[in-house]
Amino acid sequence: MSAVPPIPWHATVLTLYPDAFPGVLGASIIGGAEKSGLWQLETVDIRDFAVNRHRTVDGTPAGGGAGLVLKPDVSAKAIDSVVCPDDSSTGNIRDDRPLLYMTPRGRPLTQKRVRELAAGPGLVCFCGRFEGLDERVIESRNMEEVSIGDFVLAGGEVAAQAMIEACVRLLPGVLGSADSLEEESFETGLLEYPLYTKPREFEGREIPAVLTSGDHGAVDRWRRAQMEEITKARRPDLWAAHLKRKNSPET
Repeated sequence: MSAVPPIPWHATVLTLYPDAFPGVLGASIIGGAEKSGLWQLETVDIRDFAVNRHRTVDGTPAGGGAGLVLKPDVSAKAIDSVVCPDDSSTGNIRDDRPLLYMTPRGRPLTQKRVRELAAGPGLVCFCGRFEGLDERVIESRNMEEVSIGDFVLAGGEVAAQAMIEACVRLLPGVLGSADSLEEESFETGLLEYPLYTKPREFEGREIPAVLTSGDHGAVDRWRRAQMEEITKARRPDLWAAHLKRKNSPET
């Protein structure tokens, strides 16, 4: 009897615009990794779960106000079509994948959370539209609200693609060299150092001499100093956290 192959990391996206996918997820190493079977992507059209002949998915906000709100009955049916116990007879591979809702009011997506998601079986992602999703669905389905930044998009599709790409590139076999992950921004709590390549001189600017000196110890020290300087200047929040870790008795 042949062994059952492991189920790859699996992303399910609930959206009003399934044609927006795979989008950037179909390009470069991310798309290549899906074609190679290292991960899977599927979309669910929320509008398919509309309960009237007009396929209505939104309604006016209770209490008044501008815009529209995604209806709870439609949204819940779409979610429940995916979020259910694992059943090998139907091919459902929901497992314990977290249910994420992309929204500006969510907790900021961090590299730490990305690593956690990448280490699991995958994720289910609900893409918001209009003014947002009825709160009762968020509460009843225990959705994790996620934001990719302090700005507002027209919908959650771009945010979902960004989050999924961040996860997929961490999966084993996706990147050519695991070493490239270790020195990236946020992996060490600091922003990445400046990068250079040939030609040695470009528009009057030269590659820093230390990088062509052949002294690997000096290169490492220069890179570390650059990481600290850039982080301190651009992200004082990260720099403060770095200093706290550095001065902690446990470290």
